Amino acid sequence: MLLERIYDEDLSQASYLIGCQATGEAIVIDPRRDVQEFLDLADHHGMRISKVAETHIHADFLSGTRELAAATGATAYVSGEGGEDWQYGFDAELLHDGDTIQLGNITITARHTPGHTPEHLSYLVTDGAFADEPGYYLTGDFVFSGDVGRPDLLDEAAGFQDTRFAGAKQLFASLKSSFLTLPDHVQVYPGHGAGSACGKALGALPSTTVGYERTFAWWAKYLANDDEQGFIDELLEGQPDAHAYFARMKRQNKQGPALLSERPELREFSTEEVAAGLADGSLALVDTRPVDAVHSGTVTGALSIPSLGKAATHIGWAFDPESDDAGLVVLADDLETAAEYDDHFVRVGVDELVGYVQSIEGLPQTVPAVVSPAKLQDLLDREPDAMLLDVRNRTEHADGTIPGAEQLSAGKVLFHQDQLPTKDSGPLVTFCQSGLRNSVAAGSLRRAGYDVIELAGSYAGWSTWNSQNQTQNQTSGAAR
Repeated sequence: MLLERIYDEDLSQASYLIGCQATGEAIVIDPRRDVQEFLDLADHHGMRISKVAETHIHADFLSGTRELAAATGATAYVSGEGGEDWQYGFDAELLHDGDTIQLGNITITARHTPGHTPEHLSYLVTDGAFADEPGYYLTGDFVFSGDVGRPDLLDEAAGFQDTRFAGAKQLFASLKSSFLTLPDHVQVYPGHGAGSACGKALGALPSTTVGYERTFAWWAKYLANDDEQGFIDELLEGQPDAHAYFARMKRQNKQGPALLSERPELREFSTEEVAAGLADGSLALVDTRPVDAVHSGTVTGALSIPSLGKAATHIGWAFDPESDDAGLVVLADDLETAAEYDDHFVRVGVDELVGYVQSIEGLPQTVPAVVSPAKLQDLLDREPDAMLLDVRNRTEHADGTIPGAEQLSAGKVLFHQDQLPTKDSGPLVTFCQSGLRNSVAAGSLRRAGYDVIELAGSYAGWSTWNSQNQTQNQTSGAAR
């Protein structure tokens, strides 16, 4: 048996390719939407992808199940559990608890493990060439290394009310009836790693075992003591912000994402074409340079995506394809680089990238407003209607912030403008921890029409300045 983990650092998301070397068949579990890597991997091993499956209706990325099935002719499998409200809207074989998929010598058994979502499936894998019992467990968003999937995303991102409590109860039951009944040696392969918003304490280890989690996971003591309420209380406390685009992912994944094969190819745009598109609103520029370069001058109305490594996450924060019909042009040196951005963008359903431009010279430019920590209070005194806005996660905000700051995370600001002052009132003075997330949020807010002033150095810079200022004041007081 072959088992390969394909990990996306951008979204902290894991897909898996399992292959039977005797028959040359392979299945992919939870593929992302840019599927070429799976095709290349199967080809490398001399295998044919004949099946593709997913664990649940994902919220954090756009599924590639339909895309990969269309590209290979593979049979698609999705959950048939969870009730009427959790049924998929595209053609696929439905799996219920105990159903199996046969892949040569390999048997994959679906287990219904609700809690993160009502329809969630996990997959037990038996390598029939060596054993007659399962040795591997692909748990999706059920069990992570050191954590379990959060049950509050439906409330946080999809507009449900108080489903977190029922979900937490279901997770407790799933751990008891499905996970802890397995032998300690069973290897666990989760759907996410550290950095994912699908849990609050995810470890970075690519895999774990049932025995390790049974012994050391934070939730283990509650299961050992049959303490359901203690488990629920700790599980729900301190969960991070859920990005607003998660709601769109849920809807699109349930219905079935559009096929990428129907999109036009990227091309290079001339400066004149971009300028004309910016003028009539048909195009928007994605500035991919570092934050310091953007602060020196950028295209008016440009979005800031300072890191290719987090381009999917950041474009999901900064651009809403359901309300913005502009085509995106990325600042890139060549077509190959632009295609890399496109691969990241489509993972969160932003299919609007139409091409690239090599330079911003000749395009209308502006210098973003920035204020130093030393001048911040003077600015706030001059602008009494200004809103000091912390775009970090609420857990970061709770650990310490600038006095008077309101909190609305960078992943939510564009989509929750009802929580911001009107655009004709005072400016928004924004900050994150170091400035990168703030640049993404500020660019999207400026494009939406807000007057935004970024805090230089963000919270880290302000903290350093504040500490130095207090030390100087104490020294001056002692001298007097």
